Amino acid sequence: MTKPLQIFMEYKVDETKIKEYEVAMTEIIKTLPNYEAANIQWYVAEDQPYLYVEMYEVPTSSHYQVLKKIRRSTDHPVFSQIVPFISGGAEKIHCWAFQRKE
Repeated sequence: MTKPLQIFMEYKVDETKIKEYEVAMTEIIKTLPNYEAANIQWYVAEDQPYLYVEMYEVPTSSHYQVLKKIRRSTDHPVFSQIVPFISGGAEKIHCWAFQRKE
């Protein structure tokens, strides 16, 4: 049995667009399980203004590659909703996948 990958996404939101971003994120969080994301968590940094982090698990590297691509897309009907609120646009959405160590 393969262990799920832990995904981290990090980006900075334009300080004037926080409310719009947070509204859009509620729909994104509801949509992520459609892509087999589980244990979804969403944070805002305490010491770095407007820095947000999402963490979730996916079952395979293929799931990660697909989500990384569509989360940074400007075409996806749900995930692209936050792109206008990200400082620097879609290319500033940073994604990493980690394998849990025992």
